Amino acid sequence: MGDDDAVRRDERPDFTVIAEDLRFPECPRWHDGALWFSDVYDGRVLRLDPVGRCEPEVMAELDTAPAGLGFLPDGRLLVASGTDRTVYRREHDGRLAVHADLADVAAWQLNDMFVDAAGRAYVGDYGDGSAPPEPARPADLIRVDPDGAAASAAGGLMFANGIVTTDDGATLIVAETRSVPGRLTAFSVGADGTLAGRRTLCDFDGGVMPDGIAIDGDDNVWVASPFTQEILRVDAGGAVDRRLAVPHPYAVALRRRSDGGAGGGELFVCSSPDWRPEVTATDRAGRILRITLA
Repeated sequence: MGDDDAVRRDERPDFTVIAEDLRFPECPRWHDGALWFSDVYDGRVLRLDPVGRCEPEVMAELDTAPAGLGFLPDGRLLVASGTDRTVYRREHDGRLAVHADLADVAAWQLNDMFVDAAGRAYVGDYGDGSAPPEPARPADLIRVDPDGAAASAAGGLMFANGIVTTDDGATLIVAETRSVPGRLTAFSVGADGTLAGRRTLCDFDGGVMPDGIAIDGDDNVWVASPFTQEILRVDAGGAVDRRLAVPHPYAVALRRRSDGGAGGGELFVCSSPDWRPEVTATDRAGRILRITLA
């Protein structure tokens, strides 16, 4: 293997802090020229214009723990609300309406979510209330159709976390944070949104517990690994081909190059030195970082 083919393990990219004083930022999405994300323990969904350094705009407030975000084809926001296991829809006038009640489908607290071009939402949940070192329990990945009908899309996932699809929408990829080892799992997506052909895209070593993920125009998956403090890039064949040393990354969003070309763009990183609610209540050390990709 030549030097050009070696995995770059120690890249330490420059980054800019574009938002801070957050409790626990998560589930970022680049949409319509802005970064949207949840401040989970603050109960807020925020929109941030990354041009300059300005205060995030509050787009929704909930008494629960907002997590995964996505957008319907008409631009309305969907929010996976963790503790009440409900997906809410933000109407054009700002009101929140129940899009889907998942209390009878989800095993426990809702987590990340991906909404495809047809408006189908794929929602993960924690599986149960355990935390390391207690073993995780498998749970379903849930599909919510545009009309709010919900059903299991796939079973037996170990803490389904970040979710993306390839550019053609034919493959859905899920980060299983608490599988051993941590892994990215891929499914083929049918025309009606059904998932089949489950397979492992990548098994991680070195204690990586994959959290939030993003995908670029070459179908490389960018993976936040908070406990090893790095962002990994997994190529379309499942090989880790790049590692960026970044402080406490829990989730990433990608803004692609404005000219549509391959590579480059910007990564937005949800960073926090701690994930525990009682710690973040006083520390408020969560930040949004911006990294320009070569």
